[in-house]
This record gives sequence, C-alpha cells and structure tokens, in this order.
Amino acid sequence: MRDLKNKLTSGKNTKNIKSRKGKSFGYQVLGFGAGGAADAFIAATGGSIATSGDFKIHSFTGPGTFEVTAGSGDNLVVDYAVVAGGGGGGTGLGGGGGAGGFRESSGAASGCYTASPLGACVSALPVSITSFPITVGAGGAGGPVPGGNSGSSGANSIFSSRTSAGGGGGAGTSDASISGGSGGGAAYNGLISPTSGAGGVGNTPPVSPPQGNPGGIGSNPTGAGNGSGPPCASTTSTGGGGATVAGGNWNSARPAAGPGGAGATTNITASPVAYAGGGGGTFNTSGAPGPGGAGGGGAGAPGPSQSGNVGVAGGTNTGGGGGSSGCAGAGGAGGSGIVIIRYKFQ
Repeated sequence: MRDLKNKLTSGKNTKNIKSRKGKSFGYQVLGFGAGGAADAFIAATGGSIATSGDFKIHSFTGPGTFEVTAGSGDNLVVDYAVVAGGGGGGTGLGGGGGAGGFRESSGAASGCYTASPLGACVSALPVSITSFPITVGAGGAGGPVPGGNSGSSGANSIFSSRTSAGGGGGAGTSDASISGGSGGGAAYNGLISPTSGAGGVGNTPPVSPPQGNPGGIGSNPTGAGNGSGPPCASTTSTGGGGATVAGGNWNSARPAAGPGGAGATTNITASPVAYAGGGGGTFNTSGAPGPGGAGGGGAGAPGPSQSGNVGVAGGTNTGGGGGSSGCAGAGGAGGSGIVIIRYKFQ
C-alpha cells in the first residue's frame, strides 16, 4: 500500500503545498498592514436631528449639548451655521435693530453645499469625541415707550470655537447707534447732529469672513439739532444691518424709511433658508416704513409717529433685527438665534 501521508508531506508535492500556503499567508499580512482600518464616521447626539442623504443635521433652537460619541481621522470634522440674536428696534423714529452675527462653513465635511458668500467652501471645523455646550442667543428687547429709547442688543450664539456676536440695538432719538454682529440703524438724529449720524458698526468683534454689516446712516432734513428739534419732528429713520447688506438710509425721493439689510441664505439643512436680516426704519407721517431685511428682519412701524404703532419683531430663530417705531409705540424685539451642525455619517 502506498504511504499517502508521506505522499502529501514529502517530495515534489511538499514544495507545491508549502509554496501556495506561504504565498497566501504573506499576501494576507501585506494587505492588512498596507490598508489599515478605515476612518470611522461621526456619531453624535443633541438638538433636533434630521437626515439628508449621507449627512446628519443637528439644529439647536435653545441651549443644549452636541455630544460626539464616535469618529476618527479625517471624518472628525463638521460644518456649521451659528446665528446670534438680533438687536431690538429703537423708538422715537429710532433705527432698526441690527441682525445677529452670521457665521458659517460648508467645507470638506459637506461638500460646499451653500451659495452664501459668508460660508462658501470655508474650512470645516475639527471636533473630537467629547461634549460641546451650545449657546443660542436671545433677541434684544425693543426700545420702550415713551419714545426716544434705543433697543437692546442681542445675545451671542456659541458652538466650540465659533462665536457669533449679538446684533446691535437700533438707536433711540438722542442715542448713538450700537455696534454688534450687524450694527443697529441710526435714529433721525435731530438731537445729536444737525445733519446726520453713523449707523452702528457691523462685524464687531471682527472675524473673517465678516459676520455682518453696519446700520443705516441717519439724517435730519429739517436741520434742527443739538437739542433744538423736538423728538419726533423729523422725517424718517434707518434700517439695521444684515448679514450680507448694510442697513438702508432714509430716502427723501420715495419718500420712505430705510430698509433692513438683507441676511444670508444657506442650504445647510438641504433647503435654502435665509437668516440674519436687519430691522426696518420708521416713517414719521404717511410715508412707507422700512421693510425688514430678508432673513427674519422685522419691518418698522407705520406712521404717523404718534399713533402708537409698534415695530415688528424679528423672526424667531432667525437672528433678525426688530423694526423701529415712532414716539408712542415700542420698538420690535430682535429674533432669537440658532445653531446648526452638519456632518457625514455614512
């Protein structure tokens, strides 16, 4: 009888078997060592969560926590939109409230999803496996009656290292304009200067790309100033700044009050939504009040200034500025902000 055991483990067959086995084992080790384990996608909790294709989107309309529970390597990056609270509108033909600061990325994490000039292909934000507290800024209060009072500035919104500044409140009759993420509009300025007054400065503190724009420039067409003109003797007031456009000045040709500056439109939630529009100014008599800027800005109160009409509030969770009012009505409150986070999960 043939020795089958020896037949399989000796002679010519031995070389063939060992050769095949060795090549197979060597290939497996080489393949594992060269490729390694793939980077893990992010897993996270917090806020209101939606899914769009390969991306998760977390929206925070109030304080919360974004908690990253998994992820590694190049996948540990997120895109974001951080919108602060808008400023309240001023009274006594005060200025419209400035929009809350608007900061956005749409980089490697999500493939440049937006047409917004403030966030197009800005680098995504690295994260780690940890908890990130979220702050969503409240809108500022509108100026109270009787007229002549400034609106309050909005509050900051914060995610990780990104802080958006609250919008500046619209100026009251005898007050200087207020700076912020976007600046508040100037009042008609009859008690400050015989001719004009600057709007609040936007992008304060400065970041790049800029988070907002200045408020409109006030004017006193009667020439009365430095206390010589009554609080509601002039014609009109100006709009608060928005994320992409400055607040509008009064227009004697229409005649009309200054409109709020336009906000920014983002597709971070997979459909276009505008945020951070400025609040509109107020007209003294029968002229048109200033409309709010696209992105939640509130319109100014219609004239006449002694009617008690109030400025329109900025939109909730838009960061819009509040509209201004005349002498007998309150300014509109600024709209609250929002924080949105987007990342690839598969």
